[in-house]
Amino acid sequence: MEDYEIFRNVTILSLEQATVLPFLTYRLSLEGTRVIRMEHPVYGDPNRRVGENRLNEDRMYTYFLAINCNKKAITLDLAAPEAQEIFKKLIIDLNVDIFATNQLPKNYKKLGIDYETISAIKSNIIWVGLTGFGPESNEAAYDPILQARSGLMDITGDRNGPPYVLGVPLPDMGTSEHAYGLIMKALYKKAITGEGSKIDVSMFQSTVSWLTVPITQTKSFNKKIKRRGNTHEFFAPVSVYKTKDGYVYIAVGNDIQWERMLKMSGFEALEKPEYARNEGRIKDVDNLNRVIEEATVRFSTDDLIDLFTNATIPISKVNTIEEVIEDPYIKDEILSSTDERSGTTIYLAPQPLTTDYVKSLNKKLPFPPRFGEHNEEIYCKKLGLSIEQLEQLSTRGIV
Repeated sequence: MEDYEIFRNVTILSLEQATVLPFLTYRLSLEGTRVIRMEHPVYGDPNRRVGENRLNEDRMYTYFLAINCNKKAITLDLAAPEAQEIFKKLIIDLNVDIFATNQLPKNYKKLGIDYETISAIKSNIIWVGLTGFGPESNEAAYDPILQARSGLMDITGDRNGPPYVLGVPLPDMGTSEHAYGLIMKALYKKAITGEGSKIDVSMFQSTVSWLTVPITQTKSFNKKIKRRGNTHEFFAPVSVYKTKDGYVYIAVGNDIQWERMLKMSGFEALEKPEYARNEGRIKDVDNLNRVIEEATVRFSTDDLIDLFTNATIPISKVNTIEEVIEDPYIKDEILSSTDERSGTTIYLAPQPLTTDYVKSLNKKLPFPPRFGEHNEEIYCKKLGLSIEQLEQLSTRGIV
């Protein structure tokens, strides 16, 4: 078996919407698993109508396209008793290995998607529930709400300004990554023991888990962690500095790098006994950064980057997204997907490590599925329903 075929027989049935679960199943699909996303036949995933309608097609808006390639899509109203019987057939006939949902826990039982019900259908199922605050809570949560409640916003922004939301949805994507790891552990357990697993992941707890230093500093030493803008709480100089033609970010991580910085032409004036150690630089960080910027504005961005790079001091231009896309370490790792129907090609962020499965596709993924696009394939070809039966179910709003 080739490496890219390892997960080819793993089937995931996912009752998903928004970002946290679709990103998780997208990540798993890039390992070669078969992902079937399930949506309500009337309401569907609200994210299908977020962004711009560049395809001139309802429920295929641009925001939805970023994390839903390489999936199949079906519809089913699990609130209907008949639909729950169909759902059981899906679990059995598709030989589902992983069922995942980001519904509120209060809906689990009435929809027949709770772990006890599904494990009674298939005992070795891996059941995954992603919730805002855990399986005991029915409190709704979106990413920015979790950023606010977790303290992420309180430590993000200018020192004397208001809290800021992060530029990426860390609670959503961070929870997805945590769940990804737990699913890999569950698959390993199943391969060894044949047993399934129940996985509950709280987005709130996942988000707070990233606050390693702030939690330890606050709880252990009663140190108030404050917003610092572009500077760092514990290291200096670390900040954004002006150049002749833009901005750079410089990060001096230790005293050895500081000593190298003092030897560079144009930065000699920074040499002071009180700056010899990081602690002294932190104490006078405002004055320190002012003097550094008096030096950096004399250089072009490219010249300054060359100077610091040759001294092995971390530095970067503050890139736009357009510039990131053209970075030599990124440019050839961008994924793509072309829609056979419209001819539209979308480009997708590279993954941390391009999987063997993605490489086997030459980094070209199947296009995100239309709403209910695979109903006939799944219900008729896999479950054995006739076209007439499927049409009747659709007319009655069950699929």
